[in-house]
Formats: sequence, C-alpha cells, structure tokens
Amino acid sequence: MTQAELGQRVGLTRQTIAAIEQGRYSPSLEVAFRIADVFGKRLEEVFHWNPGATAKTADAK
Repeated sequence: MTQAELGQRVGLTRQTIAAIEQGRYSPSLEVAFRIADVFGKRLEEVFHWNPGATAKTADAK
C-alpha cells in the first residue's frame, strides 16, 4: 500500500502520512485508530508512544 492510498483511506494527504512515518507529526487518536484498522492491527501494534518526543499533531481533514 502506498502512502497516498493509506492517506486516502484515512482522510489524510500523502505528505501527512510521510510525516507520521518520519516522526515529524503525531496523528490524532482517531486517525491513529483509523490507520491501525486499515492494517487490521491493534493501535499499540502500529504506534509506540515516546514521552520525550515533540511532534506536531495531525488530524484528519
């Protein structure tokens, strides 16, 4: 699945998906659940919380 395809399925741009992958943006909880659902995984299998990280928040458009 491409970043563009994932973005389309969860309501984000390809650029935002890339930024999430690179750790530059943190998705909202709703978007995180949508992404996990696309892959058929639990949230904690897809995302790992880093309390020291300071990324911007990405919300669905």
